[in-house]
Amino acid sequence: MTGQFSLLARRRFAPLFVTQFLGAFNDNLFKNALVILIAFRLAAQSSMSGPLLVTLAAGIFILPFFLFSAWAGQLADRHDKARLIRIIKFAEIPIMLAGAAALFAADLWSLMAVLFLMGSQSAFFGPLKYGILPDHLRAEELVGGNALIEAATFLAILFGTILGSILVLRDHGVAMVAFLMVTLAALGYGASRFVPAAPAAAPDLKLSINPFAAMAAIMRVALRPPEIFAAILGISWFWLVGATFLAQFPNLVKMIGGDETVVAFFLVLFAVGIGLGSLLCNLLLKGAVSLKLLPWSALMLAAASAHFAWAAEAMTGAGRELAGIVAFLGRPGALAIVADLVVIAAAGGVFAVPLYAFIQARADIAVRARVIAALNVMNSAFMVASAVLGLVLLGAGMAVPILLGLTGGLTLPAALILARYLAQRERRIASDMSALASGPSHSAGPR
Repeated sequence: MTGQFSLLARRRFAPLFVTQFLGAFNDNLFKNALVILIAFRLAAQSSMSGPLLVTLAAGIFILPFFLFSAWAGQLADRHDKARLIRIIKFAEIPIMLAGAAALFAADLWSLMAVLFLMGSQSAFFGPLKYGILPDHLRAEELVGGNALIEAATFLAILFGTILGSILVLRDHGVAMVAFLMVTLAALGYGASRFVPAAPAAAPDLKLSINPFAAMAAIMRVALRPPEIFAAILGISWFWLVGATFLAQFPNLVKMIGGDETVVAFFLVLFAVGIGLGSLLCNLLLKGAVSLKLLPWSALMLAAASAHFAWAAEAMTGAGRELAGIVAFLGRPGALAIVADLVVIAAAGGVFAVPLYAFIQARADIAVRARVIAALNVMNSAFMVASAVLGLVLLGAGMAVPILLGLTGGLTLPAALILARYLAQRERRIASDMSALASGPSHSAGPR
């Protein structure tokens, strides 16, 4: 564990860590400030309902990941990743200045346009932040580095969500959010200046101008070898489960008698749980890039999800007065729900981090950023699928606790299938390597 945190004092990791943290913080600060403004002020200016506008905002932020991830992966493989990081982080400054102006103008569609630009910037940054880690970290540091990035990302999401939600409607709240946005963008660019160079992996790569052709190209890259794509599906499943839980926290908390402070408390628990699980992962694996924890983390996640659903169902009561955090925790069954939630999140961290390290370690250096770009596309698709799944099942009458229990529970069979497939691929690769090594001795002699 000490070695893991020692990366924070290394220039080959610390500037990227800070850059990533500030970027995720800024994205969620603006995004959640916009959601609160829509819900409480801006919806009245539009002919569309508040919930529909909030859903539209979520879609606008995700859309660039579908549109631009392929180009982002190609650029990251063709050019120095550190130089691209600096360019992308510099672009965040004018984007945030435009966002600040849109906040002061309280213009809904200008804010939506800025949200699209932020999503675009994040789409171009994604293949860089994960693609550059194997360039600067040793193989035994990959799990620890990914764990720190994953933990920091969820904490940044948490801080951005809370600050964006509570500041924007206060007196001078718009000014505070605007100031924070521009400051974080400037600090992020400053940190990016210290990221060490990472020479181009494929300098002769031809860029596809057609976004659909580029998308098809990166998906073909991600399919070779098959175990890489299997790991991509595993990570995307993690994001589907996480997105489902996060989206349903407001509905669930209201059902079990909590107020908005309990929703924020659940968000904190979830972010902290994933952070703890991510950091614990490196301790358990001792730095090795291994998927041996995959079935066990899935079992923990599934079991905790099932108990979470049962406990939440038991707490559901019509007409119950909504309680704050302290009063809620004093109710029968509340502590069990809290414990389950932390276990679910921690198991998710243990589940996802080795898969990220596996992809980085196995992907060919010349195509690594494009593989990460394909991962971002799949993550976005699975997150959209989680929203569609929730709408369909809840619309059909399924209770929120059952939806969450089912989603978390399905992680176990998904992980077992994934682990079995990857184990078979490992045996096949080892057999092929053994046959290749012994081939010349068997074929020696006159022809």
